[in-house]
Amino acid sequence: MELEQKRTLWSRLRSFLIECRRVYKITKKPNKQEFSIIVKVSAIGMLIIGAMGFIIQMIALIIS
Repeated sequence: MELEQKRTLWSRLRSFLIECRRVYKITKKPNKQEFSIIVKVSAIGMLIIGAMGFIIQMIALIIS
């Protein structure tokens, strides 16, 4: 039983590593324009989430 578990663990680990290598091969480094867009979208998202948190905090202070 223990030997069988080791084999399945090894086969799962091996298939995971094969999948990781496949994903790594198809990914690419973003160019300057793509990186700039990613940074802008991330910043806008953080600002929106921060503003929502601030508004909720202000509402909670007013209510209490």
